[in-house]
Amino acid sequence: MALPATPHSPGRLVAIQPLRKKRCAGCRRGPLSLLVLEDGVPRCLDCADLGHLVFLPRGDTALTRRSRELSTLSVVVVRFNRRKSRYERQGVLVEEAALARAEERCLADAEARRRRRARDARRREVEDERFVAAFASEIIRLFPGCPAERARAIAAHASERGSGRVGRSAAGRTLSESAVISAVVAAVRHVDTAYDRLLMSGVSRYEARRRIAPAVGNVLRAWHGAGQDEGEDEDFRGLSSS
Repeated sequence: MALPATPHSPGRLVAIQPLRKKRCAGCRRGPLSLLVLEDGVPRCLDCADLGHLVFLPRGDTALTRRSRELSTLSVVVVRFNRRKSRYERQGVLVEEAALARAEERCLADAEARRRRRARDARRREVEDERFVAAFASEIIRLFPGCPAERARAIAAHASERGSGRVGRSAAGRTLSESAVISAVVAAVRHVDTAYDRLLMSGVSRYEARRRIAPAVGNVLRAWHGAGQDEGEDEDFRGLSSS
């Protein structure tokens, strides 16, 4: 059975991964894993003066591009897809030295990317640390009675990167008073009351919040400090159940 016509363009050499067993028309070696068509007959890479090249499978675009750029001679490797009735690229044949140099350059790029990611991670850590400190300071300003360690824990939890919590919201990033208070209320609800246990026992979220609202209000008022007027206490009562 004759091989289908291969795609061809000027200046591009093509090698084929045959679907059927083929022998070289010159040296009769076979079966061939790769062949080149010359005058319509298959020839092995050695007979086609391509035996010194090495195969680089497709998949790494940067490595393939650099290998071809550095290789004086390169050959596109294709295989016929019967279902789609077309040849599909499988990789390239390039000079071994060119491939080695391309790998070194890609490794250097990978190392540079690794260092850049590390720098970016450190920068984000510094930014997050500063924001947590600012958030904790705002908690202490609004709730002077809140222990410093607790304020920091609330700030870190609320502003955890990728969490979607209030500290990562637009209001939270500007240290909006409402956002900071919401973070404190949520922390008190989960840590200082039976809220989580009520949810686990099957109590609805709204009913659980109603039941623990007095406890949340007590903590908020204690942290807010003595000597505040009744209106401020009422504000915290409303927040504790919202």
